[in-house]
Amino acid sequence: MGIAADPAFDTESLRRGIEGKNPKTLLALYAADAELKVVDRNTQPSHPMVMHGQGEISRMLEDVYGRDMTHKLEHCVVQGDHVAFTESCEYPDGVRVLASSMVSLKDGKIVEHTVVQAWDE
Repeated sequence: MGIAADPAFDTESLRRGIEGKNPKTLLALYAADAELKVVDRNTQPSHPMVMHGQGEISRMLEDVYGRDMTHKLEHCVVQGDHVAFTESCEYPDGVRVLASSMVSLKDGKIVEHTVVQAWDE
């Protein structure tokens, strides 16, 4: 009897979802009970924006990837049950956003995701 390997995280789906602005592709990477925290100028570390479950996460993804802007996956590192990646974005007027993410996985799905982001002002 062999030992089954843990399912691998699908980094290509992450890239296609981000760069193709496809929230459904991205949502499929999350576990049903995942938690997503966002820290930025408006939602600071002591009061982050926190979303629980695919329903709340889906609404946020649809908002972000429905905007008129470009998204690019810059770096992505997978180490065991952890993924770190950076995403750069740009609005048509030249305003840029940079987001850095740290992810915890279970069975190849995202269970915890923390994003720290900053943008031009």
